[in-house]
Amino acid sequence: MPESWHPVAPADSFEDDAAKVVQIGETRIAVFRLENDFFAVSDVCTHEYALLSEGFCENGKIECPLHQACFDIRTGKALDEPAEVDLPTYPTRIENGVVQLQFDAG
Repeated sequence: MPESWHPVAPADSFEDDAAKVVQIGETRIAVFRLENDFFAVSDVCTHEYALLSEGFCENGKIECPLHQACFDIRTGKALDEPAEVDLPTYPTRIENGVVQLQFDAG
């Protein structure tokens, strides 16, 4: 299957510790800038349905607004209970000044 890259937003429009959300089909993906790198993770908490983009973000972690489970934005790893399942992550790149993420619906 060929790579499928989706534009998110201009790289210079991102604020540290704030997500931009992309919806691809039924999948919500939150994209974060941490210093000069970009990371994309599922926007939906793996513990119970809540949007992580509405949670508190600091020091490379995103906190679920529903039950305060934390995830590492760089790896998707679940760091605190009640979440036990890691978040899906997606590759990112910058092309012509625009952040893109790779998502294959297949």
